[in-house]
Amino acid sequence: MSARAGRQSMSELRLRRVLEHNQRLREDLARPRVRVSEASTSLIQYCKNTKDHLVPSVWGPVGRGDDPYAPQGGGNCCVVQ
Repeated sequence: MSARAGRQSMSELRLRRVLEHNQRLREDLARPRVRVSEASTSLIQYCKNTKDHLVPSVWGPVGRGDDPYAPQGGGNCCVVQ
């Protein structure tokens, strides 16, 4: 009888896995979709309109006050973290 119970529990395990997989597929299907052309246009517009301080060859030199990546603090002192 233990072999039968083992087979039944394996069947239940398989069923649970299939149901979980089915649920994930349903969630994927419900996810909103965007056409590639719309996504690429949006990405191009974002790249054209958003200034990237790490690419000065495209946007020109960045003033020290405007650069979020410039070291903060005054003088030549060190900060120990």
